Amino acid sequence: FSARDGMGITLLQRAGIITAIITSENTPIVTKRAAKLKIQHVILGSHEKHTALRGLADTLGMELENVCFIGDDVNDAFAIQAAGFSAAPADATDYIKSRVSYVTHANGGYGAVREVAEMILQAQSKPVSLPEQW
Repeated sequence: FSARDGMGITLLQRAGIITAIITSENTPIVTKRAAKLKIQHVILGSHEKHTALRGLADTLGMELENVCFIGDDVNDAFAIQAAGFSAAPADATDYIKSRVSYVTHANGGYGAVREVAEMILQAQSKPVSLPEQW
């Protein structure tokens, strides 16, 4: 995990943007990281991420066209296709990089999430920094 990525999540949340984790993993480290970052929507052990993504969007009353999904390998392909905006880290598989809306300059775990977070915030004319009194 990257501290910069964690701050990217915090910046999104402070701007009122819902964050979530959908992963095929089912490990305590993911749960702990999500708790530390105050990510309320965590779906572990998902082998059909697109189905989980659609279910989460429905639960939140969101259209998939307003959802961003970041993925790096073939098990993310259908979720990437379903999301309105998709991204992959620089070290994702070529298969995934050829299918996303944006490929980050950073590798996964080294600021890729932060890069996408800043893009989203800038596109919505929201601050990419914390207020002076945080």
